[in-house]
Amino acid sequence: MTEPDFLRTTRTSYDTVAADYAELFRDALADSPLERAMLAGFADLVRAGGAGQVADVGCGSGRVAAHLHGLGLPVFGIDLSPRMVAVARQTYPGLRFEVGSMLGLDLPDGALGGVVTWYSIIHVPQERLPEVFAEFHRVLAPGGHVLLAFQAGDETVHLTEAFGHPVSLELHRRQPDRVADLLGRAGLVVRARLLDEPDAGDDSVSRKRHAAFLLARKPADPGHDDARGAARPAPRSQPDAPAGGTSE
Repeated sequence: MTEPDFLRTTRTSYDTVAADYAELFRDALADSPLERAMLAGFADLVRAGGAGQVADVGCGSGRVAAHLHGLGLPVFGIDLSPRMVAVARQTYPGLRFEVGSMLGLDLPDGALGGVVTWYSIIHVPQERLPEVFAEFHRVLAPGGHVLLAFQAGDETVHLTEAFGHPVSLELHRRQPDRVADLLGRAGLVVRARLLDEPDAGDDSVSRKRHAAFLLARKPADPGHDDARGAARPAPRSQPDAPAGGTSE
């Protein structure tokens, strides 16, 4: 099948900036106690559930996967960009990183105890998000958790330059309530949400974002519906092509 343009441009752009990206965001978690707190809470829930491995989808240079590994989770990374995966493997040789896609994860049904996407759904067009969340539901074991980080807002930003390199990237900022609704429609029950307001006086990389975090769970009872009306996901459709990527 013909690959959608947004997949090709996202992959090409991150292949182009992989080394510079990894250097800039290497220590970004150190600047964000709220991000670390969300990851720590996610790790506690996954460990308590005992449901298996965690996939960092859109793992980029691997730093979030490495952080989760340090919190005691059996974690591996998946990214659309082969050069990002190469950087992650070189930086964290003790962890597993694979080239792959969030619309077509090469994993069996119910294989994971958790899924993390750290600013990686921002390149997926709105109309493809239901497919992404249905795929997360598919690969999660009953009781498994998903943690999303993304930039909050309503606008789409088109980047033509990053780190001094030409790129072509669409960054979709999204309202947390809308994302929560789509998670619910995929059968993932939202358990917590956090909106991290940017500090105008803080120039650190991680604090320039108007960031949102959503934590959701696949019900342990497959017949469960969220009290707010979350329905069971529709049968899995066949995507035109895999999607995914990494961004900050």
